Amino acid sequence: MPSTTVAVGSAVGLHARPATIIAEAVADAGSTVTLALESGDPVDAGSALMIMTLGAEKGTNVVVTAEDQNTLDAIAALVAKDLDAE
Repeated sequence: MPSTTVAVGSAVGLHARPATIIAEAVADAGSTVTLALESGDPVDAGSALMIMTLGAEKGTNVVVTAEDQNTLDAIAALVAKDLDAE
């Protein structure tokens, strides 16, 4: 599965609102996606609760892995975006 590393863009990290937006996008994609800290175990990106367990703050590098490149690009873009600014 393809993967990429991106820095968290949300001002307060991957807390409830950004995690929910990402999890909903994964569900809409209908694909398996995981997120992981560079030194940690991957979690299911389809679960907002699991995303929040990463404790990823703004600027933290997160490894995004997905079944296909289009889904990977879309979810990686969300992780890198400031989802609190919307």
